[in-house]
Amino acid sequence: MKWVRFSQPGYRKGQSAFGLLDGENIRPTDHSWQDVLAGKPLAANSGSIPLAEVTLLAPTGHPGKIVCVGLNYRDHCRETNTPVPERPLLFAKFTTAITHPGSDIIWSASLTNEVDFEAELAVIIGHRCRQVSEADALTYVAGYAAANDVSARDIQMGDGQWVRGKSLDTFCPLGPVLVTADEIPDPQALAIRSLLNGQVMQDSHTSEMIFSVANLIAFCSQAFTLEPGDLILTGTPHGVGLGRDPRVYMQDGDIIVVEIERIGRLENRCRIIRD
Repeated sequence: MKWVRFSQPGYRKGQSAFGLLDGENIRPTDHSWQDVLAGKPLAANSGSIPLAEVTLLAPTGHPGKIVCVGLNYRDHCRETNTPVPERPLLFAKFTTAITHPGSDIIWSASLTNEVDFEAELAVIIGHRCRQVSEADALTYVAGYAAANDVSARDIQMGDGQWVRGKSLDTFCPLGPVLVTADEIPDPQALAIRSLLNGQVMQDSHTSEMIFSVANLIAFCSQAFTLEPGDLILTGTPHGVGLGRDPRVYMQDGDIIVVEIERIGRLENRCRIIRD
């Protein structure tokens, strides 16, 4: 199934709602995907709403945490001349960074001038997960979405640690759908790419991951509990602006797209605030 979260002025007074994507229509549901995983029956309403008439929202709302993985693609390590890590390199993004499909990525020119794109496969945890094995790890996954780990490189590198430069408001576009895990039995078999103003920048495959999705879940769960709705952003492949010569950073009005096979297309416009 493909879950969406949406708003529409004529439905539930414009409050956010959940539904199932059915072609170019949404079938609203009485429960969210979290409710269904918790055992409530799936009840899709008989009517449908055209996709073109709604505003899509990030499919998870605000999770408890966003766990990110650095340097998890072999091709990205090669382009940055970085040794392949021996274990996953984890960092966090604040949940207030999440923004919606089609929404603007916004930053102040007085704060950063080096804003980069990072196409990533997002894993949405479906069940409480603590000290699980790699063999069992995928059974804890609710589904997958496309994400953009937007990064202010000047802040990231200047601070010496990554949280602030990764966590500016709107710096985690997510969506447009949550594809349930049963539709993606092998998350290491997906093409992934990004396009900046229509030009392909990143073009890779999740088989290039150094640490698989199952390995990442198991690794994280040995250190801390993963709760339903938590996100794991699994790293980005080669082609980011930082790795290019000359470097390419996003500018005001740019359109950045993340596409992941079997999941869909996440598109956002950039907007710079000039004080």
